[in-house]
Amino acid sequence: MQIKLNNLQKTYFNGKEEIPAVNDISLTIPENTIFGIIGKSGAGKSSLVRLISLLETPDNGSVFYNDKRVDNLDKKNLIAQRRKIGMIFQNFNLFSSRTAAKNIAYPLEISGTPKSVIKERVQEMLKLVGLEDRANAPVSTLSGGQKQRIAIARALSTQPDILFCDEATSALDPQTTRSILNLIREIQKKMNLTVVMITHQMEVVRDACESVAVIDSGKVVELGKVSDIFTNPQSEVTKDFIMHISPAENGEPKSEFVSWSGRNGNYVLHFNGETTGKPVLNTLLKKFNLDINFLGGGIQHLPDQNIGTMTVDIQGKQEELSRAISWLKEQNVIVEAVNE
Repeated sequence: MQIKLNNLQKTYFNGKEEIPAVNDISLTIPENTIFGIIGKSGAGKSSLVRLISLLETPDNGSVFYNDKRVDNLDKKNLIAQRRKIGMIFQNFNLFSSRTAAKNIAYPLEISGTPKSVIKERVQEMLKLVGLEDRANAPVSTLSGGQKQRIAIARALSTQPDILFCDEATSALDPQTTRSILNLIREIQKKMNLTVVMITHQMEVVRDACESVAVIDSGKVVELGKVSDIFTNPQSEVTKDFIMHISPAENGEPKSEFVSWSGRNGNYVLHFNGETTGKPVLNTLLKKFNLDINFLGGGIQHLPDQNIGTMTVDIQGKQEELSRAISWLKEQNVIVEAVNE
């Protein structure tokens, strides 16, 4: 299901002043994809998602699911529409008094689904998340990763069109986070779901999402495919997220930016796909009469390609420098000039 937002606005009063949490946001979330919404604390991402998921009504603007406007539905139709939405959260929100299976059954029970259908659906969901043997386990005996898998199964039990994941991996260790993200990617493909992931972790965007909106001060400051944003980030917020991605652990490919000089260069070079493995810089040194100082760099391992970034100082005659930059661009290297 496609989601379209038109000029959304939402203001809250904190007791002293009005705070514009969502400030005229328009964007389209494609159907059958994993879309990320990332922002730092207080950026407005959670407020935006509450509007998208119909938990709150915007002050201005509109929300469309496919061609149907949904932000102005009456109570009866709003309840019906919400039942087509699945949500998972950071703290799992499971009932401690219920077993794993009964937690999955809960939304089916309140929607009046026949018991025979509930039993079949619960078994199907347990199999989907790989926990068939934990059906009768009390929630207190489950690990954090198992609790989140049960929360995912519960969210999908009603066969929703959209799955919202609100900081769904923030409480998990890195290895469990990767397993949950892999599960969500597998489920998305199997069920042709539209998945919206809300996060403050660029690692989640890198490892799970196809496209992303970067939110700051209630506005979208960058929007596009994850590979494009990692290759050529435009906003300072996005650049900061990418520069501070946590190192990989437990034998996973190392994905981090390392600065060995403590300062920025006058150029940032962005490599993607095959160019990350080619001796481009070695050839650059041989072809041009320039002084080059390498100040930092790293490679991000996206699901479908590698993205490389390097900060450098390049000094020389202007004509030679211009020729070198043109040559780098011919090699599909994105050259970003800084500190000019």
